[in-house]
Amino acid sequence: MSPSETDQAAAQLEYRVFTATRPGINPDVPPGYESLAWVANSATMIYGKRDAVLVDTFFTLDHSAMLTDQLAASGKNLTYVYITHAHGDHFFGISLLKRRFPNLRAVAPASVVDRIDKRLAADMQVLRGRFPGQIPDDPGVPERLDGASIELEGNPLIPIETGYTDSADSTSLHVPSIELVAAGDVVYNGIHPFLAETTAQTRLQWIDALDKLEALEPRAVVAGHKIPGHDDHPRNIAETRNYLRDFIRLDQATDTPRALFDAMIELYPDRANPGSLWGGATAAKSEAATGSPSTVTTAARDERSEEP
Repeated sequence: MSPSETDQAAAQLEYRVFTATRPGINPDVPPGYESLAWVANSATMIYGKRDAVLVDTFFTLDHSAMLTDQLAASGKNLTYVYITHAHGDHFFGISLLKRRFPNLRAVAPASVVDRIDKRLAADMQVLRGRFPGQIPDDPGVPERLDGASIELEGNPLIPIETGYTDSADSTSLHVPSIELVAAGDVVYNGIHPFLAETTAQTRLQWIDALDKLEALEPRAVVAGHKIPGHDDHPRNIAETRNYLRDFIRLDQATDTPRALFDAMIELYPDRANPGSLWGGATAAKSEAATGSPSTVTTAARDERSEEP
């Protein structure tokens, strides 16, 4: 097949982003920020003429049901859901999706599947306490992705290993044909990044991951957490990197979690979910004092113990 025939055989892809808003995981935040104490998840449908691939799911039972209805209404044949990383708010909708789309395959790189296996039980215990009645008994887990990419109507969708970002073994999904990166939690858009599982070392690794995505020269970047209605401009990569650099600088310039929190809020007063910033500030100062960051879940503690 000649190059021109190959180009004609591959369908032109498009994408659509779904968002769902919920309370943040960490309800412990200094008073005065109640109006911003929420977070939004994103799920990205990449689609051609007939078929579609979803990147990440929603979290709660209600939001997962809403997402399945929206996907069904699209009329597309959902072939895969790709899971970017091991945080439950990005894959707890797998079982519900499979009931609606019985031929659907949930996949992730082996590193992500292994990380889910290590932390799932502990995370579910914590999250059931935070979201009673909204966590599925059996959320489902992805299978290991066989091969280097997912094919969608002749177009490759390529996993990008990004290492440690807001969690270990993070990935993104690159769609070269439309210059799209579904970034997962490597990139945040208008929302405070989740920093409670990071350390001084891994925050630098996160910056390296952002550089790696930027080198792909994407035209659109979908953040795993974004303000509904915000665009998917690739500047969100640089804005996430700037946020991390500011956090690193102000961590070194302050002595207490509250001082670090207040200094960051002064720079980023309008970002949603200040609970993530408060958890990150608390962890950073615990690490500075003891050499080991504070913990959010048992799984997070186990995860840190594996870092060099």
